[in-house]
Amino acid sequence: MKAEIIFLYSVILLIVVAVFLYLLRTFIRFNSGKKRLEREDVSQVSFIVDTFHELVSKLKDKERELEVLRQKAEDRAIAIEGYNENILQSVPSGVMSFDEGMRIMKVNLAAEKILEIKGEMIVGRHHSEVLNKPITDLLNNRKVIKRGEISYITPSGKKVWLGLTLSPLKDSGGRTIGQILIFTDLTHLKAFESQMELRKRLSSLGEISAGIAHELRNPLGVIAGYTKLLSKKVDSSLTPTVDTISKEIVVMDRIISDVLSFAKPAELNISDIDLKTIIENCVAAVTGERGDINLYLDIKGLPVIKGDEVFLRQAFTNLIENAVEAMPQGGELTIKTSSKGDFLDVAISDTGHGIAENVMDKIFLPFFTTKENGTGLGLAIVHKIVVSHGGSISVDSSDNRTTFRIRFPLVI
Repeated sequence: MKAEIIFLYSVILLIVVAVFLYLLRTFIRFNSGKKRLEREDVSQVSFIVDTFHELVSKLKDKERELEVLRQKAEDRAIAIEGYNENILQSVPSGVMSFDEGMRIMKVNLAAEKILEIKGEMIVGRHHSEVLNKPITDLLNNRKVIKRGEISYITPSGKKVWLGLTLSPLKDSGGRTIGQILIFTDLTHLKAFESQMELRKRLSSLGEISAGIAHELRNPLGVIAGYTKLLSKKVDSSLTPTVDTISKEIVVMDRIISDVLSFAKPAELNISDIDLKTIIENCVAAVTGERGDINLYLDIKGLPVIKGDEVFLRQAFTNLIENAVEAMPQGGELTIKTSSKGDFLDVAISDTGHGIAENVMDKIFLPFFTTKENGTGLGLAIVHKIVVSHGGSISVDSSDNRTTFRIRFPLVI
């Protein structure tokens, strides 16, 4: 506002100077035919010239003041733009803006990280060239989404859950100039909700399973006893049949033992645990006779954790056995560990056949198995052991790689 006043003042001065010059020329013409003293003429001309210079000087001062104000306004606009950019790049939610042609105009750092994209490489490109479904479908429909949740596959094959909003992007005049997409990574929250739901289901199922296992064990013991008596009295031709019965009894007894182990509350014998040694021993025990398994262990410098050594050995042995069994023709077994804050993360990966998408939510449930001779309790027990240590376990899988991720608190 001050700059506009100064500009108006400068224009008025210019008009005054122009009028003054016009009057000067008229004055000179008017007096050209008259005889006056030379000293008076010189005095008048000098006065006019001095006045003109003074006006020009004042006008230049106002112009300089106006330039200073213009520069300050420009600097302020640049500062505000930079501040807004800092805010955009600092927010933890992903933000992407698109023009009317649905070309990408702006991407913040959070969006780059969540969607695994590079802003400098995609700005100006159409969204369908960069993003995948279902985000592309939402952008094509251009519907206002106040709150939505979708699953999205990143370029690396990672599945993430996104909570998002989609709305028109408007200018200061209220005209729509594009679309703006804001989203948050809900993957960890979804995993936590899934873990809590699974924990409730396993708790109820464990109580039922314990009762059933106890009821089965007594008659099974009677059957085993009569089978031993029968093996001593039957004809030799029936011995293979009796032996088969005995083997099946052993299998049933193992299943019942697994059920009881799963159903029994975990009573931890807490001590300081060298997890590196446990993992190395489990790997050696499971892969000792498999020369077609390539090992990649990155487990150096692990901090000491609190836990039950027996239970942890059981959990890691089970996970490593599953990984090796998933690679009947050989492959790579990778175990990596890292500590983040108050947690220790362990990732066990194999290059086997992977886990089908439709069974991913069931693998930790008791009695669910895709193995021909499996009991379906192995991963359920692993889940129970990890949870009893205050940790969490999740799985990612594709056609050629499966990774179980375990997180332990460093203090329980």
